[in-house]
Amino acid sequence: MKNATIFIRISIGLLLLFASISFFLKLAPETEATGNFKAFNTGLIASTYLIPLAKIIELLCGLSYVTGKYVTLANIVILPITLNILLINYYMSPDKLFIAIPLFLGNLFLIYRYWNNYKTLFTP
Repeated sequence: MKNATIFIRISIGLLLLFASISFFLKLAPETEATGNFKAFNTGLIASTYLIPLAKIIELLCGLSYVTGKYVTLANIVILPITLNILLINYYMSPDKLFIAIPLFLGNLFLIYRYWNNYKTLFTP
């Protein structure tokens, strides 16, 4: 189980690092959005801060996962982002669910594995 935890943690970390670094350095061309996703994406871009904020959080959490430091905190911080990635892809871009589902499930798995660190949050 320990090896699976390390593998999933590093895999998610590398995915998050790739997504954030390629965004900031413009390594990959933007895919053309269509339909409702295009309208949604236009709104996100118009906000001017939301996508860069999410990418900074992805970068920090990716570094945390790869180095193994502050993983408990990174699990909670990245959870809303992975949930939104899953839901946005489910409703607006189902062809990209093959990335969103493992990312979200990996995040849940890591929360499960580090659950002892969260117990004090739920005790009165």
